[in-house]
Amino acid sequence: MRFHDQNWQLVRVKSNGKAFLWTYERDGYINLNVKIRPEDRDFWRSIYASVIPGYHQNKEHWNTIILDDSIPEDDIKRMIAESYDLVSDSPTKRIYEVVKKIPKGKVATYAQIAALAGNPKMARAVGNALHKNPEPGIIPCHRVVDSKGHLADEFAFGGAGVQAKLLEEEGVEVIDNIVDLKKYQM
Repeated sequence: MRFHDQNWQLVRVKSNGKAFLWTYERDGYINLNVKIRPEDRDFWRSIYASVIPGYHQNKEHWNTIILDDSIPEDDIKRMIAESYDLVSDSPTKRIYEVVKKIPKGKVATYAQIAALAGNPKMARAVGNALHKNPEPGIIPCHRVVDSKGHLADEFAFGGAGVQAKLLEEEGVEVIDNIVDLKKYQM
């Protein structure tokens, strides 16, 4: 509760404790403060008079939605969902999203995934995230190789030869545990 005021309540993401929604009453209306990407901030403010710069918060990163019945419910839900997505974002989540985009029959390097996930210096984090892959059937970590095309160590992906087998089933040629990056890199 902000300022020890019972009127202010916040909603946090359970996994990281970050707030994505503030609620409070002001001037007879319920207000919602939502986190916003700076590039989207003015879009919402220009469409609805009841979306204003974040009250008592950073005006660049927060918008206030005044619930005066002038904004369609779907747009309110969308702004709340976008706020949630912004604060629940994590490097691991971004890594998994990038890996999901590697097409069948192609591979990507750890460094390539790191760069596409927003930080070229986190290639090691890519390896760590993929080692903990929570959805092996959904997140195709077998399509990630090192900078020279080498496959992962034997313990990964269920044992010796499993990564090569999965790649070969997708049409990727593996010779001596190496993929030709000139031919197969995404």
